[in-house]
Amino acid sequence: MLCSVLCLAFFQRVTGQVVMRPGDAPAGTSFPYETGLKTLEGRDTDLVAYKGKKLLIVNVASECGYTYQYEGLQALHERYGDRLQVLAFPSNQYGKQEPGSDRDILEFCTSKYGVTFPVFTKGDVRGPQKSDLYRWLTESKANGWNSKEPGWNFCKYLVDEKGRLVAWYGARVKPMDEAITKLLK
Repeated sequence: MLCSVLCLAFFQRVTGQVVMRPGDAPAGTSFPYETGLKTLEGRDTDLVAYKGKKLLIVNVASECGYTYQYEGLQALHERYGDRLQVLAFPSNQYGKQEPGSDRDILEFCTSKYGVTFPVFTKGDVRGPQKSDLYRWLTESKANGWNSKEPGWNFCKYLVDEKGRLVAWYGARVKPMDEAITKLLK
């Protein structure tokens, strides 16, 4: 019983947080726009096309209790798409909740939620094998202040138009939450 209570408290702590960039945070290194990525459709790409836009980077999973947030991410993409780019990164690292292939993930996202924002190939978002993008997002020496890895699926990182990480949001913070939208106006 004690373990259940402690586990629930930990889960709530890591999933519901909002952490903002301190005003005196050092600049960190440049955002890795040139990082090579592959979309679920199999296209090689990078993030250079999104320079000058805010980026909401989210680790996602198809079989998670937060999967419904795809709907909010799509709404955010549609409403703020002129100044924000939502970027989704499937990962199977939390509860094995993204077991499908890239093709399965693409079919799920588009048929169930009508996703039109970029979703990239499944990979690691924490630990020693995490991608270069997630290394930049989660290492303070790179981004200037944040060292939080995703605590669960659907954690969000907001990068501003100048390529600075400005906020980290836990999984319980919904995409259309004011903590996010107030920074998009």
